[in-house]
Amino acid sequence: MLTKNRTIEAPEYDPLRQDSRARRLVRHVLLIAFGIVMIYPLLWMLASSFRPSAQILYEFGLLVEDPTTENYVSGWNALGISFAVFFANSLVVALASVVGNVLSCALAAYAFARLKFRGRRVYFALMLGTLMLPYHAVIIPQYIMFSSLDLVNTFAPLIVGKFLATEAFFIFLMVQFIRTLPIELDQAAWVDGAGVFRTFWHIILPLMKPVLATTAIFTFIWSWNDFLGPLIYLTQTRMYTAPVALNALLDSQGGAIDWGEMFAMSMLSLIPIVLFFLFLQKYLIRGIATTGIK
Repeated sequence: MLTKNRTIEAPEYDPLRQDSRARRLVRHVLLIAFGIVMIYPLLWMLASSFRPSAQILYEFGLLVEDPTTENYVSGWNALGISFAVFFANSLVVALASVVGNVLSCALAAYAFARLKFRGRRVYFALMLGTLMLPYHAVIIPQYIMFSSLDLVNTFAPLIVGKFLATEAFFIFLMVQFIRTLPIELDQAAWVDGAGVFRTFWHIILPLMKPVLATTAIFTFIWSWNDFLGPLIYLTQTRMYTAPVALNALLDSQGGAIDWGEMFAMSMLSLIPIVLFFLFLQKYLIRGIATTGIK
């Protein structure tokens, strides 16, 4: 309880603290402004998907006076086939790619990180060298190979490679992570009679959740958004994935493009990626922190 003779001392003026607060305020304002600039195109596309197509190119605000869902209804069957078919095709390819990449890359990474065999360093260097090989350089040989196997217009060319540990980036990522795990874990498992595969499956793989989640998220996003591969290998409309279907929707409209339908279907195609990311984001952050992705 304060007495009459007691006085409250005013806080001392600290110029360094005031300067620090001012810097934080300026930094936050700049970050918020930068964030708004970055996300504005997405918000505008979302708002435009609820506008009549005739107004889209003349409205640059985010407020929609008379929202309509007509673009979603008309765009859903604009190609004569429901877009649900195209989303299902993308989902099959993306999920199969995730399973293939996670399993095959984890096995290859464990071999490079833990097992000792002749030429391991050379093979690892060659594997890293494939990172510099552009995808476009192998398109023609791969197409000839899959065509000779009569696998064109199937999902096999888009999925098979994922089960053969062909993604050097993810193998390198997992090797870096496994090297952070103490070797005593493996040695303890060997003392208990576990073999190499059992040690990998029961000891190492459960500890790799963060880097596996990172691999899963990137694989899902890259596979879902892949346009060139499905465009080359899928020739029948019913086999199209979402990006190829969106391109077909654009081509089918010729000179009079219905941007409302295009934006509506584009927004729907983003939903699976956002949900997948939200589901695994905590593992993604941990994986980036432990593997040093920048």
